[in-house]
Amino acid sequence: MITRITGRLNRVLDEEVRLQVGPLEYQVLVPEFIRRHVQHSTGQEIALHTSEYHDGNPMQGRVVPRLIGFMNEAELEFFELFCTVDKVGVRKAIKALVRPVREIADAIQRQDTKWLTTLPGVGAATAEQIVATLRRKVTKFALMATPDGETAPSQVAKADADGNLLEDAYQALLSVGHSPLEARNRLDQALAGNQKFATVEEILLAIYNKADA
Repeated sequence: MITRITGRLNRVLDEEVRLQVGPLEYQVLVPEFIRRHVQHSTGQEIALHTSEYHDGNPMQGRVVPRLIGFMNEAELEFFELFCTVDKVGVRKAIKALVRPVREIADAIQRQDTKWLTTLPGVGAATAEQIVATLRRKVTKFALMATPDGETAPSQVAKADADGNLLEDAYQALLSVGHSPLEARNRLDQALAGNQKFATVEEILLAIYNKADA
């Protein structure tokens, strides 16, 4: 299985990019937010973290292996998590991800099903299912981006250290009356110091110590 591919960007099409790797040109499917990110990089070398799936109907005798590309492993992880939602397959997930991962994760955390229905192919029932399935699993993705909406690798690494721990801390902040936005902002501030946390209590102590400083 190909997990990462690096090559010269030859073309950017509606739902895919073409990468030149040695004498070979590879087709890599990308969601819209990735296409926008790379659309001005034609002729430059880029690297994509990839997942592979088989497209087609085996009963009809035609199955085609396809690569799906993302700028970093966190985006790929979110995509694979998104695909676990009932009735959201690979193709539907690719079409739905038109906004950066942080924005989608943020909407899931806020249980904002109305916002989620603005994503292509996501109706009201699917939006409800996305929230029910993922709302306790996306905190680290909601924390992983810079203010301009693009992924910051350093923050991804910090948020990825223990996703369950961050989720528990986020829920703890909500339980004591913080709004979702305030809870995420406080977690952002705690993570900004590169401190390693082993328990929820340590995260909360760091948050409130910063608030009192």
